[in-house]
Amino acid sequence: MAREIMKEIHDEIAKNKVLVYMKGTPSFPMCGFSAAVVEALRDTGYPFAHVNILEDQEKREGIKAFSNWPTIPQIYVDGKFVGGCDILRELHASGELQQMLDKAFAGSGESAKA
Repeated sequence: MAREIMKEIHDEIAKNKVLVYMKGTPSFPMCGFSAAVVEALRDTGYPFAHVNILEDQEKREGIKAFSNWPTIPQIYVDGKFVGGCDILRELHASGELQQMLDKAFAGSGESAKA
C-alpha cells in the first residue's frame, strides 16, 4: 500500500494549532534556522508541535511540494502556511507573531505562559 504523504501532512497541520516542520527537535534543533524558529515560538509562550523531517526523507520532500516552499523550517498556524525562518523572525520582531498566536489560541482554553 502506497504511503499518502500529502494526506499525512494535511492531517498533521489540521490537528495542530501551531506546527513546525524542522530539522531536529525543539530540545535539539539540528540547524540554526530551526533553532531560531523554536526560540521565537517559545518566546510567545504558546505550545507548538513539531515534525522532525530528518527522520523521514519522504516527508522532507513532501512538505516542500505541499507548501511550494523550498526550505525548512516551515511554520503553520491555524492550518495556514506562515513561512520560514526569516518571515517568522520578522513577525516576531514586529509583534505580529504574538498577535497571530493570541488570535489562533483565543477561545481554545490555552493561553500563553507568563
